Amino acid sequence: MLAASIIIYLLLNLAIGLWASKRVKSTTDFVLAGRKLPLTLAASATFATWFGSESIMGAPAEFIKHGVLGIIEDPFGAALCLFLVGMFFAQKFYQMNIITFCDFFRVRYGRTSELISAVLIIPSYFSWIAAQLLAMGIVLQIVLGWSLSECILLSAFVVVLYTIWGGMWSISITDFVQTVMIILGLLIIAVVLYQEVGGFTPLINAAPKNFFRFYPEPSLKNYLEYLAAWITIGLGSIPQQDVFQRVMSAKSAQISVKATYLSSLMYLTVALLPLFIGLCGHYLYPAETNADGQMVIPNMIMKHMNLPLQILFFGALVSAILSTTSSAIMAPAAVLGENIVKFFKPELTDKQLLRIIRISIVFITVIAIFMASGGDSIFELVSESSAFSLVSLFVPLAAGLYWKNTNEVGCVISMIAGLLVWVACVKVETVYPPLLYGLLASFAGMSIGIIIPNNRLTGSKR
Repeated sequence: MLAASIIIYLLLNLAIGLWASKRVKSTTDFVLAGRKLPLTLAASATFATWFGSESIMGAPAEFIKHGVLGIIEDPFGAALCLFLVGMFFAQKFYQMNIITFCDFFRVRYGRTSELISAVLIIPSYFSWIAAQLLAMGIVLQIVLGWSLSECILLSAFVVVLYTIWGGMWSISITDFVQTVMIILGLLIIAVVLYQEVGGFTPLINAAPKNFFRFYPEPSLKNYLEYLAAWITIGLGSIPQQDVFQRVMSAKSAQISVKATYLSSLMYLTVALLPLFIGLCGHYLYPAETNADGQMVIPNMIMKHMNLPLQILFFGALVSAILSTTSSAIMAPAAVLGENIVKFFKPELTDKQLLRIIRISIVFITVIAIFMASGGDSIFELVSESSAFSLVSLFVPLAAGLYWKNTNEVGCVISMIAGLLVWVACVKVETVYPPLLYGLLASFAGMSIGIIIPNNRLTGSKR
């Protein structure tokens, strides 16, 4: 019965994607839903951007192992990111009337910067997509009993199909349905477990010392690691195409800002539910939850909950993963078509560009499937993705909007220096977080560009 319910739910998503495909008449319709999303759809789509496997499977495992300090990155850093997007970026982006995040680099800096930013942003999504496919494969393996590889392929097939059909319209409508499923399912299970545990007091009393501590022990290393946890997603996911698409898909700049604030609040509150559920599971069944951290909640639900609660939970989990995966696949595909293929073939018609973006969705998914087959930590795969964009793209983005003297030379140096320094620090395993070195190098590169007399690279804006 559980397997049948999940299969029916997957088919429902395909049906929504097929229906939504009737709304796609142009690249703007496909990538940005024609810029027509009302507040409800825009907020649910933005919330669902990241509320996926790491929120329901990865974060609870880190929470049980390390306490509150282990989940600063997600959900707190993720909620911070959405709040900052609403405060500093959403309205400015919306008013530019562009299709992709990398179009900003072309308009602000020039064509060379556009190409480099596109080359950098696409790989940053591979780990993210792989994390979602891995999680979806694990879930389907539990429910269907198939091999992990078969389940990863099935999940990839479903997501790719409804994304190719309806693009952002499919994603937005399915995200709304999935958000309702997520909140309803997690809330009901949290209430049931609250009653079984007997309230918050037993959990607090059973927790190790400093488990709920929000600040680290005083030391430079601890403070820098704490800062890195906040900004990995808090700043690193701001320069991302999936966030940009949500901002640009709203009906107006005002709705875009409101939707981002609302999604930040939703993320922070709803993301606390799986943490609570995981902690309850660890309290009630400690022997089982110590085995595989990522499987704390799914194993508990399968072994100790009745069928209706199993359907609710796995429906919510599948919803969360599907919504995140579809947006993660769509984002680099749009950049690949608009900012790389079209860069070299500017004569492309809108119909040809739309076809290329759809082909790119398949191409990117295939790469992510291979990564998912070799990955083992959902939480770490997501962290890699955000750190990549933080050290290479955040400074040029923020400086381009708020630092008038920035230029293309500084932008290029900033992107390359930040990435190279970060990679080098990861290789040598620096004492302090590598992404902090990369971020400082990126800022230094932007500053150097300002003092170079010839502050423009060869190439004109198209």
